Amino acid sequence: MAGYRELAGADMAGKGTIRLLLLFLCVTSLQVAFGVTNSQDALALKSLISQWQNLPSSWKQSTDPCDNQWDGIQCANGRVITLSLPGFNIKGKINDDISQLTELTSLDLSANPDLGGSLPDSISKLQKLTTLILQGCSFTDAIPTTIGNLRNLSFLALNSNNFSGSIPATIGLLSNLYWLDLADNQLSGPLPISSGTSPGLDELVNTKHFHFNKNQLSGTISAALFSSKMTLRHVIFDNNNFTGSIPNTMGLVTSLEIIQLENNKLSGSIPTSITNLTSLYVLNLANNNLTGKIPDLSAFGQLNLLDFSNNTFASSTAPTWFTTLTTLTSLAMENAGLIGNIPREVFTFPQIQQVLLDSNQLNGTLDMGSNIGQDLQVVSIRNNKIDGVNITSSYSGSLSLLNNPLCQNATYSNNLYCQNKQTNLPPYTTSRAKCGSTTCPNNQQLSPRNCTCAYPFSGLMVFRAPRFNDISDVALFQDLESNLTTQLSLATNSVYISDVVITGSKYIEANVALFPLSGMYFSTSEVIRMGFDLSNQTFNAPPMFGPYYFLQYPYQFPGTGSKGHSISTGAIAGIAAGGCVILIALALVAVYATKQRRKAREAAVLANPFASWGAGGKDDGTAPQLKGAKYFSFEELKKCTGNFSDNNEIGAGGYGKVYKGYLTNGLVVAIKRAEQGSMQGAQEFKNEIELLSRVHHKNLVSLVGFCYEQGEQMLVYEYISNGTLRDNIVGKGGKYLDWKMRLQIALGSARGLAYLHELADPPIIHRDIKSTNILLDENLNAKVADFGLSKLIADTQKGHVSTQVKGTLGYLDPEYYMTQQLSEKSDVYSFGVVMLELVTARLPIEKGTYIVREVKAVIDQYDQEYYGLREKMDPKIVNQAKNVGLRKFVQLALECVNDSAVDRPSMNEVVKEIEIILLNDVSTGPRNVDYSDDSTNATNTSKHPYSEQDPIIRDTSNTFDSSGFYPYQAHIEPK
Repeated sequence: MAGYRELAGADMAGKGTIRLLLLFLCVTSLQVAFGVTNSQDALALKSLISQWQNLPSSWKQSTDPCDNQWDGIQCANGRVITLSLPGFNIKGKINDDISQLTELTSLDLSANPDLGGSLPDSISKLQKLTTLILQGCSFTDAIPTTIGNLRNLSFLALNSNNFSGSIPATIGLLSNLYWLDLADNQLSGPLPISSGTSPGLDELVNTKHFHFNKNQLSGTISAALFSSKMTLRHVIFDNNNFTGSIPNTMGLVTSLEIIQLENNKLSGSIPTSITNLTSLYVLNLANNNLTGKIPDLSAFGQLNLLDFSNNTFASSTAPTWFTTLTTLTSLAMENAGLIGNIPREVFTFPQIQQVLLDSNQLNGTLDMGSNIGQDLQVVSIRNNKIDGVNITSSYSGSLSLLNNPLCQNATYSNNLYCQNKQTNLPPYTTSRAKCGSTTCPNNQQLSPRNCTCAYPFSGLMVFRAPRFNDISDVALFQDLESNLTTQLSLATNSVYISDVVITGSKYIEANVALFPLSGMYFSTSEVIRMGFDLSNQTFNAPPMFGPYYFLQYPYQFPGTGSKGHSISTGAIAGIAAGGCVILIALALVAVYATKQRRKAREAAVLANPFASWGAGGKDDGTAPQLKGAKYFSFEELKKCTGNFSDNNEIGAGGYGKVYKGYLTNGLVVAIKRAEQGSMQGAQEFKNEIELLSRVHHKNLVSLVGFCYEQGEQMLVYEYISNGTLRDNIVGKGGKYLDWKMRLQIALGSARGLAYLHELADPPIIHRDIKSTNILLDENLNAKVADFGLSKLIADTQKGHVSTQVKGTLGYLDPEYYMTQQLSEKSDVYSFGVVMLELVTARLPIEKGTYIVREVKAVIDQYDQEYYGLREKMDPKIVNQAKNVGLRKFVQLALECVNDSAVDRPSMNEVVKEIEIILLNDVSTGPRNVDYSDDSTNATNTSKHPYSEQDPIIRDTSNTFDSSGFYPYQAHIEPK
C-alpha cells in the first residue's frame, strides 16, 4: 500500500540542485545562454521549471528571466529580487535550488494547494529575504529551525499548511518581524520563551501580530511572553490546547487591540491587569475553564465584540458596565453565571447587532422597550428564568426565549420567540438584479458592473477576528466592496461578494470575485499584483472586518497558444545587420502562422489522442482496439472498484487516484484514474498504452487494459504488492533488501532495459529510469515501469535521436542534457545512478551533494574490502557487500555513468557483468540457474545476446504481478 503513494503521486522530477546543473553546464556557456540574468539565478529558476507544474507560459518561452520579464519575477542588475506566483495552482516541492536566489527579497507562493513537502533548511540562505508568504499550500513536517537566520524578515506567513512539530525558538531572532502567522497548521508543544542563550518569542518586541490559532499548541502561556516593551496588536491563540491561567503580564502590552483565547483549556480568574487594555476592539475568552469574578470593563470605550461564554465564573448580577459599552456590536455571555435582570440599555446601543445570554439564571421581565438599536438582528436568551417580555412591534430581528418560564404561559407559548425556528435575514450577496436572468458558461461568471461574462480573479477571504456578527449587514459589505475597488485599482462595481458564512470558529468567510475593466481576462501581471496585495496585507480591510487572510483560487488564463515564442536577440541582431526589416516582418508572420497551425493540430490531438488508432489514421468513432490491451468501459471499472469506493483507494497523487479492483475473471488489478487537470497529459497516456501493449517481458510492467470514455483516462494493470525499489531501499516498503536481493533486482531491471533496447521492434529508450520507476512484485522480482516519456527509435534513427530533454534530475545523462541527442546510452547512465543508489541507499541528489561525484571522490583502489565506500554505504548491507563483488559492481556502475556515452557499456554488457558478479560473489551463496530471461513474446525473434546457455540466476517466479503506478515526472525543456 505504501508503494502506491509513490507510484500514483507526482515525484516532481526528482530532487535536483543547482550543483547538478552546474555539473552539466559550464559558467561560460551559461553567460551566453542567459544574457542579462545572472547565471546562478537563471539555473535556479530552470531547476524550478523542471520541478513545478502550471507555471506561467512566459517561463517556457525564453531562457532569460530578467531580460524577457518572466511573469512573477522582478530583477535588479540581473539578479532576481522578487518571486511572486500566488494562486497559480503550482504543483511540486521547493528544493534546495531556491537557495541560490541569494538576492531574493520577496517570495510569495501562497494559495498553491498542491505545492508542499518539507520546507528545506537551505531556505535560510536567502539572507536578504524580507517577505516570505507560503500560506494556503500543503507543506508538511517541521518548520526548519534555520528560519531564524533570515534576520531581515519582516513578514512571515506560513498559515494554512500542514506543518507539524513545535514552533522554532529561533523565530525569536527575527527582530525585524512585523507579521507572524503560523495559524491553521498542526503545530504542537508550548510557545518558546528565551532562556540563557536560547531565543524565544518574547524577544519579538517589534512584532505586531501573533497569529497562532487553529493548531495543537499546549502548555501554559508563559508570563515571560509579554512585556511593556512589546508593541503587539493581535494575540490570536484560539482553538489550541493551552492550559493554566491567562498571564497577568498581558496587561502590560497596552497596544493590544485583539485578544482571542477562545476554545482552549485555560483556567483561573481573568487577571485584573486586563483592564489596562483600553484599546481593545475584540476580547474573546469563550469556551475555557475560567473562574472567579468577571472584571470591570467599563473603561473599554472602543470594544466591539465581547465573548465570555461557557466558562465557570462565580454567579453575579449582570454587570452595570454592560450599559457603558456603547460601541458593542456583539455581546455574548452564554453560560457565564449571570443572575438577575437584564439592563434594557444593552439593546439600545447604536451599533449592537446581537445579544447572546443563553443558559444563565437571568429572570424577571425582558424589557427591550421601544428604542431598540437599528442594527440589532439577533437576541437569544434561552434556558433562563424570564417570565415576561416587553418588546416593540417594530423590532424585525429574531428573539429566542425557548425554555424560559414565560413559554409555559399560554399567553406566550405560541409566539415565534418560544419556538425553535427563528427568522434570520439571508447573508449578504452583491446585487446583480440589473442583469436579469443572464447566465454564463462553465468557469465564467457574470460581472455586476456590465452584466457580461468573464473570468474573475477570485478567492476565499477569511476574517479571523471580525468585530461584528451580522452577515446580512449591507452597509458593512458594501464598505468592503468599496475598499477592494479603490485599493486594488478596479473599475466601479467590479467586486462580487457571495456565500458569506460564519464558521464554527466564529470566523467570517466570503467568496470574493474581482472582474476586469474590459474583456474576459485579467493579464498575468494583474493577477500576480492583486494576489500579492491580498496575501501580504497591502490591502487594508475595513476596520470592522479585522485581520484577514486570502486564499486565491487558481486563475484560468487564456490559452497559451495565443503567445508565440520570442525571437532571440541574436537572431534579431543578425537580421537587423542585414537591413532586412521587411524580411523580419514576413518571417514573424510565417513563424506565427506555422505555430498556430501546429498548435491547432496539437489541440485536435489532445482533444482525442486516439484518433490515429482508427482506420487510415483517423478516428472512426469506435473504441480503440489494440493487441495486448483490453478496452474497458467506464461501467466495468466502476463496478469492479465498488463505484470507486474510498475503501478500495490504495494511492493518490498528482495524476489522480489508484484503486484496487477485482475483474469478473478473478484477476486483481490496480486502476489508475486520472483527475481533471492531472499532471499526465493525454499524449503520455496514449504513449504508455501503445508501448506497453507491444512489449512483453517479465521485467517490464504489464498492461491489462485501459478506459477512455466519458472524459475518463484510466490505465489497468495487474496488481503488485511491494511498491517501488526506492521505498524498499529506505525501509518504507516493508521489505528488507540484503545484498544478494539488490544484485538480483539490478539484474532483473537490466534485463528489462536490455529487452527494450535490443528486442523491441522498433527499439525503445525509456528516458526516465530511476528507483521509483522500478517496481517489486511479491517475490521481489524487478519490473521497469513508467513509459510515459519513452521514445521509439526507428532504424533510420539508430544511434541517437534529437529530442527535447525530458527526465529526472539526478538520473539525467549530462551528454543528453547538453546536446539533446538521445540514445540507449542515456538509459545506461540513469541505470548506473540506480546501481549506486542500491549501494548507498541515498537519493541521487541529497543535501546539495551528487551521488556520482561523491562516490568517485572516495574510491580507494587499495581498500580490498569496501573499495573506499564504507562510510557511504547503506549500513544495512555493510557486512554483506564487500570484497570482489562490491568492487566489481561499483566499477560497473561508474562505467555506466561515464560522461561520454561512447565509453559506457550497453545494457546487454551490463546484464552479463551483473550475472558474473552474482555467480562469483561468495556472499550470495549457491543457487539454481536458469537459461532464459523470458523474452519469448518479443516481436523481434532474433537471438538475444544474453540468452545463450550461460549460467544465470534463476527467477523463482514467472508470474507477472504489476501495479504500474508511478509518478509522472516534470520535464526539463531547455530552449
